Amino acid sequence: MSSRVHNFNAGPASHPLPVLEGIQAEFLDFKGSGMSVVEVSHRSKTFEEVIEDAAARVRRLLQLDDTFHVLFLQGGASLQFAMVPMNLLPEGRSADYVNTGTWATKAIKECTIQGKMANVVASSEDKGFSYIPKEISFSPEAAYAHITSNNTIKGTQWTSFPDTGGVPLICDMSSDIMSRAFDAAPFGLIYAGAQKNLGPAGVTLVIVRQDMLERVPKDLPTMLKYSTYVAHSSMFNTPPCFAVYTIHLVLKWLEETIGGLDKMEEINREKADLLYRTIDTSEFYRGTAETESRSVMNVTFRLPTEDLEKQFVQEAAQHGLIGLKGHRSVGGCRASIYNATSLEAVKALVGFMEEFARKNG
Repeated sequence: MSSRVHNFNAGPASHPLPVLEGIQAEFLDFKGSGMSVVEVSHRSKTFEEVIEDAAARVRRLLQLDDTFHVLFLQGGASLQFAMVPMNLLPEGRSADYVNTGTWATKAIKECTIQGKMANVVASSEDKGFSYIPKEISFSPEAAYAHITSNNTIKGTQWTSFPDTGGVPLICDMSSDIMSRAFDAAPFGLIYAGAQKNLGPAGVTLVIVRQDMLERVPKDLPTMLKYSTYVAHSSMFNTPPCFAVYTIHLVLKWLEETIGGLDKMEEINREKADLLYRTIDTSEFYRGTAETESRSVMNVTFRLPTEDLEKQFVQEAAQHGLIGLKGHRSVGGCRASIYNATSLEAVKALVGFMEEFARKNG
């Protein structure tokens, strides 16, 4: 495994090495079936055990009660931007949205293009989405309040979730799901594209509370109704079997190797603290997110010039540090340090950053 690099890609992103090794070991013969997991029928007991155990592990890790359904859908978080208002925003009512950057903006757009009312109750656009709004007046009559828990492009994150006064909270957790423990009770629905912190692209985790299903219109297309997936245990049609299988292995790693979300959060904070400390104590690097809103998953920073940033990314790659270029919409540099990115990888990055600053500062 000496050829493997330190992967800081924003998504698709790093996977735990034991998960990749487990896939490799049983890829040709899954559970003694004589078939690969990509060949096994999704209707077989063999695969049913995988998807059922994956859902059970989500429940245990997030401490979900029986009012929540755990679903595995396709279409990424981008489809959820549309499905949420389609299913959960009744005619004549409005929903509150907090705009904290690109993905929140896209969610707002997908609501409004359906002719539905998205009420933007707070935005951090005034400072280039460099912070999370604090004082927010949610509408008591809102059908739901939508937030994006972590913003990969700008490197900001909700350190604690807002009090909506009882209005169901809807959250896009694509880039920090399973990175920390939290109380799920206020959430009507949580969705997360897998490719950042859960597994490979192609599957989206959706956690929906039972009372929200009462809103689903009967005249929606079958494949766009949450109730369809609840009624058929995520298998109305063929699910993305390999992606679900990989999520299952990632969740098993989180539970049995890491020891749960409290332990995972400790590790993630140690990684982030080390990286932010390196930035803050340097006159060469500059963080782009306001300190109180900094993401534990995506660390964004700038160097003195764009030419130095290009040089930094190129030389980092030569040292086996991959994926450090900032999003094309904002430039700069970004280190995505999701669950599977090891402390050793962050230490290697910090060592390179210090040496690069010494040579070029």
